[in-house]
Amino acid sequence: MDRLSTRYFPVPPDQRGAAQSWVEHGERTPLAARPASSVVLLRDRAIGTETYLSYRRGESPLGVVGFPGGSVDESDDDDVRWFGPSPSLWAKTLGMEDHRAARRHVLCAIRELFEETGVLLAGPDASSLVEGTQAKEWMRAREAINEGECRFADILGRRGLGVRTDLIKPLSHWLTPDFAHRRFDTHYFAAAQPVNQEPSILDSKGVWGGWRWAAREIAERDTTRLGDEIGQQNSVGRTLSDLAVPAVEVILEKIGSSRGCVAYLSHKRPVKVYHPHLAEQEGTLMLEVECPRLTEGGSAQRGR
Repeated sequence: MDRLSTRYFPVPPDQRGAAQSWVEHGERTPLAARPASSVVLLRDRAIGTETYLSYRRGESPLGVVGFPGGSVDESDDDDVRWFGPSPSLWAKTLGMEDHRAARRHVLCAIRELFEETGVLLAGPDASSLVEGTQAKEWMRAREAINEGECRFADILGRRGLGVRTDLIKPLSHWLTPDFAHRRFDTHYFAAAQPVNQEPSILDSKGVWGGWRWAAREIAERDTTRLGDEIGQQNSVGRTLSDLAVPAVEVILEKIGSSRGCVAYLSHKRPVKVYHPHLAEQEGTLMLEVECPRLTEGGSAQRGR
């Protein structure tokens, strides 16, 4: 089991105004958090374990840079062929009482991963997986889902596919801080890169995405290298903590210190809820959260 400690993270630049207002005007009832799912896609390379990160447009509660993911929507209740653990078993694994809500989170994770990267965790049966999702027809399908022209269930049904829910593993459960103007209740999952599938950004919506060596991102998180490489107005000159929410940074730490995809995916971890809240540290508002302790070589600012 991961050991927890009190950690402190900077408030993201685009949320500092909301954080200051929350303190100055007194705590209020937080806005409702929208259910969401995010998928940590992994692969092994000679240098170490890599994960796929992408740039997120706008002021997303999931960060400027993060893992593929997004909000649960009503289409996640659609009937689809389902391979792997049942929704009831998923509910137990995720610590949820409602198996329908658990099903939505799982289907949302697989849908968002496909829409944002083209990686499709689906196959014609419980032991097969679709291949070659880089063809133009698949990009058209992703665009159609993004534009609301068709539903994920339609894409699967026309091709005789079912979702392979056995190929994703639960990681953690994070709530956006109470002061935020947009809040997510996010379940993070992990999956290994499927054979003969390569992620790509969405033609009409994507800005930047790529495989990143997790250990390097953590080792260089106090530099602006990643943000400068992305090259967007709200990324240049910013460190990892300015670009990513605490959940992403903590997950990157764990990937970077793991012994490969298999070890990371097979690690037994309870799905604990992490809920950062505001705390003042040396006159500066920070995000305080009880979460997995810092790995070797991290900044003292992020762990006590």
